[in-house]
Amino acid sequence: MQGSAALPRKNGELVFEAPWEARAFGLAVALTEQRRYTWDEFRSRLAAELGAGPEDGTPSDYYQRWLASFERLLVEKGLLGRDEIETRTAALAEAQPDDEHH
Repeated sequence: MQGSAALPRKNGELVFEAPWEARAFGLAVALTEQRRYTWDEFRSRLAAELGAGPEDGTPSDYYQRWLASFERLLVEKGLLGRDEIETRTAALAEAQPDDEHH
């Protein structure tokens, strides 16, 4: 991806500020590899999310938008319902220290 949709990098390496960011990235890639949706489908949703409002330019802001795009695509494709995403998010939040999730 290029432009505002480009993955945060430092010295050519992907940048993740928190473990949840790497997990969200990995899940989105894994489901693409399983052909649950195409990369272009995900990328178009991410581009729309990134264009929806001001960005602060940090990797965390980028991955918050990545996660929102990913969740939207999961719901649109019928892979998970919004309620199921919220339930799983709450369960993960309870199981993880505060600095590892959002």
